[in-house]
Amino acid sequence: MQVTNSLKSLPVPQSAEPRNPGMDLDLDWVARATANRSAIERRAASLPGRRSVKKDHQAAWLARAVSCIDLTTLAGDDTAGRVLRLCAKARQPVRADLLDQLGLPGLTVGAVCVYHDMIGPAVAALNGAGQSRSSLPVAAVSTGFPAGLSPFALRVAEIRESVAAGASEIDIVISRRLVLNGDWQGLYEEMRAFRMACGDAHVKAILATGELGTLRDVARASLVCMMAGADFIKTSTGKEPVNATLPVTLVMLRAIRDYHEATGFRVGYKPAGGISKAKDALIYLALIKDELGDRWLRPDLFRFGASSLLGDIERQLEHHVTGAYSAGWRHAMG
Repeated sequence: MQVTNSLKSLPVPQSAEPRNPGMDLDLDWVARATANRSAIERRAASLPGRRSVKKDHQAAWLARAVSCIDLTTLAGDDTAGRVLRLCAKARQPVRADLLDQLGLPGLTVGAVCVYHDMIGPAVAALNGAGQSRSSLPVAAVSTGFPAGLSPFALRVAEIRESVAAGASEIDIVISRRLVLNGDWQGLYEEMRAFRMACGDAHVKAILATGELGTLRDVARASLVCMMAGADFIKTSTGKEPVNATLPVTLVMLRAIRDYHEATGFRVGYKPAGGISKAKDALIYLALIKDELGDRWLRPDLFRFGASSLLGDIERQLEHHVTGAYSAGWRHAMG
């Protein structure tokens, strides 16, 4: 099979990207940001029919999607045992026999994402006794996730506690009211404080786009968070009624592109919530390639916030290898 060769057609970065240091808040730039909703929705509606990859190329793109998944468990009944099983799946997301036939041994997901209390079990599971040290980062949701309404001092302290516990990525939630009230200075200062509290840990700013009201405010909030030093901007917590959508994605990607053109710094993107099918992952990857280019098709700049997505991708990869579809229960999370 030529899956490995298909993956090699996407360039590997020569060095790690410098972190986005942020910049002074530019309110004129923020005010100029707008969004043509009808044009954006027309473009988004056209996407499913515009890109099609088949056979080995499709398998290669699906393997790339696997490498960009933040494998996530954010449930009130999470246990150390569940996180242990999730981390085992993160290290071996697709059955070894399938990966061997695809020529992709060693494929892993992008990260494991958990609540603060599960950081310790996740770090232990990924770097435990008898295992080589894992390159997989542990991401923790923070700042009063998912509502983000706990006292500010506690939200900052929660970030510091999660970093101290071993999280190398922090997914923070912004205060939506700051966007809804047009308080861009307040949003900038909040995001800047979160970035400082993260230290060396990378920070993903969750905008909760389904609660921001307009695409224009999504564009403006994206810019402000990047100006304040966000390493990633992320659509949703996954807990809102409306999560990642293609129109919102298009707006956020163009904000990222504008920021890169103006500053030279690349900021990552993470759609989260509602992406559960392999065909949807292909559409998102194609849109990333169209809008930002191949460099963003790597886990240091793109992540899917998903878990159920992995099961469907594994099922599609098994079909590619064997020619037959298997039952979903054959591809459990642990």
